[in-house]
Amino acid sequence: MALSNLVAGVDEVGRGPLAGPVVAAAVILNPEKPITGLKDSKKLSPNRRQQLSEIILDQALAYAFGRAEAAEIDQVNILKATLLAMQRAVQALSIVPGLVKIDGNQAPQLMMPAECIIKGDNLVDEIKAASIIAKVARDTEMIQLHQTYPQYGFQQHKGYPTPQHLRALQEFGVTDHHRLSFAPCRSVRR
Repeated sequence: MALSNLVAGVDEVGRGPLAGPVVAAAVILNPEKPITGLKDSKKLSPNRRQQLSEIILDQALAYAFGRAEAAEIDQVNILKATLLAMQRAVQALSIVPGLVKIDGNQAPQLMMPAECIIKGDNLVDEIKAASIIAKVARDTEMIQLHQTYPQYGFQQHKGYPTPQHLRALQEFGVTDHHRLSFAPCRSVRR
């Protein structure tokens, strides 16, 4: 198969949290090994997401992750950080795709053609796969962060602004993993 026929799907997770990175994934699926049950990661149970993530990582022709840390998000803003994470994921692929399909309405600067697809995580298998592996990777990282900062409850909310997280911010302040440019963190500081 010519490289120009390969499609990579790209999606991100972690735009809304107050803490942690934004993580993007790029996936080139193997057309000879279709994966059944792919859906937007938000529509899957954690167990099913984990199962599918393992299948995707095992059977995809190529996959890669890109990320932007909290400090980068604060420096450039969440939209630019998201595009940067997507760009990094595509650049890290071991195979150069002929086309990149991106969930959403904005594409990062890439060296190959890109197509933005609104609700792509419901429509395109490659984007669904990227959505799943990005979510599992970020959630796993936030659960690990919980070991260092158990008082924040990261394993439950993954950094999103839940009442529990907002109370913890008021009581304990921010960590190096919090996004200081986001209003709930900006008002707390260390």
